[in-house]
Amino acid sequence: MNFELARYNMIEQQLRPWKVLNPDVLEVLHVVKREEFVPAAHRRLAFADTEIALGGGAFMFAPKVEAHALQALAMKKHENVLEVGTGSGYMAALLGAHADNVWSVEIDPQLAEVARENLRRAGVSNVNVEIGDGLVGLASHAPFDAVMVSGAVNKVPQVLLDQLKPGGRLFAFEGEEPVMEAVLYTRVGDGVRRVAVFETIVPALREAEPAQKFVF
Repeated sequence: MNFELARYNMIEQQLRPWKVLNPDVLEVLHVVKREEFVPAAHRRLAFADTEIALGGGAFMFAPKVEAHALQALAMKKHENVLEVGTGSGYMAALLGAHADNVWSVEIDPQLAEVARENLRRAGVSNVNVEIGDGLVGLASHAPFDAVMVSGAVNKVPQVLLDQLKPGGRLFAFEGEEPVMEAVLYTRVGDGVRRVAVFETIVPALREAEPAQKFVF
């Protein structure tokens, strides 16, 4: 399979028609090799307009959703970034192409190890994969310039918004099927501004199991 031709076709036939036009985003999609983050069994689908199963209920988004999310977050140079839900490590690698440091939190230890190996093999050295519940953020490395929530949530937790720097942005997918919105939050003064970016349907983020209650 000619991956370079497939990558070119993905950008020209999927992303540009979906109004992904930011030159920095398109450039990083050329540089970071998506096929290196796709499970071997699905490698021929690396550039198809579809989600790809990673196991354990996790998925890679369709390429146009990833690209639109990255475009909406409007990454700048030398930022401190948090990702919630590492998956295969691909989005973390895209974020890392601009950021100084990316902290990516994955709740599934097996998936976290796969992501670390993918990132190591791709030569990405500024992404740190942590195991835990990313929906509580990562206070030890906050505040963040940007936060990417790589899965759908009912509503973004306030604790994540509280870890944004002034002017910091958070991108997430909010809602439940059949109604979900991709949204961008921006910290403004003591509050946040929420803007709906586009509508889509994506898999829900796997959250931590609630603590068991004692039964007397």
